[in-house]
Amino acid sequence: MADQQRIFELYSSPHLKRAVSTDIIMRNVVLALLPVVAFSIYQFGISALLLVLAGTAASVATEYVIMRLSRRDTTVPDTSVADTTVADWSAAVTGILLALTLPPGFPLWMAAVGGFISIALGKAVFGGLGVNIFNPALVGRAFLQATFPVAITSWTPAFIPGRFIETIPSTLAAPFTKPLPVADYVARAVDGFTGATPLTLFKFQNVDTDNLRLLFGMTAGSAGETAALLILLCGAYLAIRRMLDWRIVAAVLGSVFIFSGAFYLAGHGKYPDPFFMLFSGGLMLGAVFMATDMVTSPITPVGVWIYGALIGAITVIIRLKGGLPEGVMYAILLGNGVAPLIDNLTQPRIYGAPKKPLFAPKSARQVESKK
Repeated sequence: MADQQRIFELYSSPHLKRAVSTDIIMRNVVLALLPVVAFSIYQFGISALLLVLAGTAASVATEYVIMRLSRRDTTVPDTSVADTTVADWSAAVTGILLALTLPPGFPLWMAAVGGFISIALGKAVFGGLGVNIFNPALVGRAFLQATFPVAITSWTPAFIPGRFIETIPSTLAAPFTKPLPVADYVARAVDGFTGATPLTLFKFQNVDTDNLRLLFGMTAGSAGETAALLILLCGAYLAIRRMLDWRIVAAVLGSVFIFSGAFYLAGHGKYPDPFFMLFSGGLMLGAVFMATDMVTSPITPVGVWIYGALIGAITVIIRLKGGLPEGVMYAILLGNGVAPLIDNLTQPRIYGAPKKPLFAPKSARQVESKK
């Protein structure tokens, strides 16, 4: 009788796992983003649709090329390794989120560059999905803001007549050429548009915007950041399916409300009310879909609250005291950077293990080595 070789597989805890893989989670994130994308297209027309397609196509194509160059399989998602594949939908999520953070008239070739940077520098250089330090979509967005500051701050109003039959002039601008001005395009459709977002209007002109308009997405802004209520509902879908940590969202929004409320009460009308701070800008999109990134956020029960509160506080400080009208992107990237430290400092004590003192006494060997 021939000897039979027995194979024993050893796994680390936890041993009870949900039957949910990376590609299932990412598909659900895409489903949750589809209503936001649809409202963006309804709000800004063909340009928003082309922007999402360009950002997503560039991200997926970059992922495919990098995986082929590294000789990894791009068709079968493998969640047992820290690789990222085309089939697990993570690149598509990155591309969609990047596009939603950009102005609706952003040139498509610039969006494609952002998609390349998001995957190449935001994920690939760290080893792929699961080991990247920063949110890839925000890495691409930060690069675009530093490289194309004029284009990324050029806004168009929502619900322009004819938005479904013609694009915003800057959308189809040729690479490395000056985009066509949108002034005539806007002027013939909307009277009195200032070309600024609600945050910019308040910070530099002290012009307030009705909170209901912010809540329902009736203002100018990035392609997918305006409909605060819709974004919350989409996030609720992921939270119910346990594919989103609601504590991070609650911590971010709660800290923004508390800190901005304190400024509002102390400033006697100098600062916007906390509801304006919650519903304006990219806070909702960032809190729901970016700060909750499972790879770049803490995992300890206490750490997620500290992480969310830190992002909210930094956002308020940048918006009210910094030189920029918006600070969500930088707040999340800074939060990503300190997430490992937060996890390390908030590790729960193992059951039955003695509590470690805050300042452990030096051992005799350490004392002797210093003599």
